[in-house]
Amino acid sequence: MKRYFISAIALLAATIAGGWFWTTSAEDAVESFLDQHWAHPIAPQGTPPVGFSPLEASLGAEACAQCHPDQHRDWRQSLHRKALGPGIRWQLRLMDQEAANKCLRCHAPLAEQKALLAREHGWPNVPAGDLPEYVPPDLGHQGVMCSSCHLRDHQRFGPPSRGATREPAHDGFEVRAAYRDSRFCATCHQFPEDGPRLNGKLREDTLAQWQASPWAGEKTCQQCHMPDRRHEFRGIHDPEMVRRAVELTLEIVEGDDRGLMAEASLGNVGAGHHFPTYMVPKVYLQLSLVGPQGQRRPLAERTIGWQVDTAITKELADTRLPAGEWLKVRQPLASPPGEGWVVEAALKVAPAEHYERTYIDMLKQADKMDAETLGLLRQALTEARATRFEALRLREPVPVPGGAS
Repeated sequence: MKRYFISAIALLAATIAGGWFWTTSAEDAVESFLDQHWAHPIAPQGTPPVGFSPLEASLGAEACAQCHPDQHRDWRQSLHRKALGPGIRWQLRLMDQEAANKCLRCHAPLAEQKALLAREHGWPNVPAGDLPEYVPPDLGHQGVMCSSCHLRDHQRFGPPSRGATREPAHDGFEVRAAYRDSRFCATCHQFPEDGPRLNGKLREDTLAQWQASPWAGEKTCQQCHMPDRRHEFRGIHDPEMVRRAVELTLEIVEGDDRGLMAEASLGNVGAGHHFPTYMVPKVYLQLSLVGPQGQRRPLAERTIGWQVDTAITKELADTRLPAGEWLKVRQPLASPPGEGWVVEAALKVAPAEHYERTYIDMLKQADKMDAETLGLLRQALTEARATRFEALRLREPVPVPGGAS
């Protein structure tokens, strides 16, 4: 942790210059808290304080729902809740404990979750005896949940309260500015400099992308992905979030040879990081001619995303759009197709495209898997395919020479 030793003269100069010292101290306090809060592996919670009721002591999300029903309702529909879904559970059945813990660091980070999963999979180092009553039996499958972010050593942490102050529960909670800081999310959404890379690029690099974007001084991760403190954590899987992130335009213009040209432009105008930010999603910008009877002629397609092989050893292409950048697609219309035809631009999103390819590859080894593993793999593929959606669609009529457009 950086420490700053400042003389009285330097302190006075910093204060006069605009409070640099105080800003630095606040930044330092956030970093210090996050270093401790996200020290991995997260330590077991230990014995609850004397006087805690079973409800207060429980680590499960259902206990939190008794006083925080709105946050719990949002979380239940979120990807954080699904962080230990079939897509990772089939993989855990093929891993040893050391490899699994690298995944669980983000997908089920609490020590108590890992203990339950170790028991489920028959891994070594399973805790002796029964787990405490404050550990619900399904905690291991709850993914990234309330206690993952807000609880350490049975002490609650969070941002400043809003509105009316309630009677303090569970010995109160400690207010931390870090809960409104984008760096809070970095433990899972930003690999360290020595983390895994592909073609020189960190495989998880979202915080750094945000820091390099025009949005870094404007909005935090929480303001976009947790607006009004909602615990939905919406992103590329959500059509409305995609529509807020990008702008799509479509025009029919005159080309260099006086022929007609379809011109579509896609801009990353609202995402505070690359669009999309990491390798799993793919976005497709498709141009088509559509006739009056529904006839369809494909014109062009561009893939926006970081395309890698399923073994994650080779980069195939990287066409992501950094914040503020645009992609332009120009396609000649060889000859006027006739009256009533339109050019259509569609933006289609496959949030789990990389997983889809991975699962399909793994199904080629189905004969080496037991029935439960294979069932989870097939379920994961079905769920991944079901996330696809169309975010935007624009149409422009094709002008007819000598006639009405």
